Amino acid sequence: MLTLADLVFIMLGISALVSIPATILAIISRDLIKAVIFSALQSTFYALMFYLLMAPDIVLVYIAVSIGFMSMILILLIKKVGRYEKY
Repeated sequence: MLTLADLVFIMLGISALVSIPATILAIISRDLIKAVIFSALQSTFYALMFYLLMAPDIVLVYIAVSIGFMSMILILLIKKVGRYEKY
């Protein structure tokens, strides 16, 4: 029978495994808006991991800075320089 601790560790593992493809897609994407979205998705899963590790103060700061503030600034900068990365 699964205990609550086992369920938390399973959710941590799933969250860590799902964040890996989001990180890879953020790195290889040539569309910079998509890269920002994938980065925010990866940050969301990291915030879930911090929450499961019982660090609510880190979660609140991480959500505000990494998902909200950083994404907003990056999108504003992408509007200035262009959406697609050119090689």
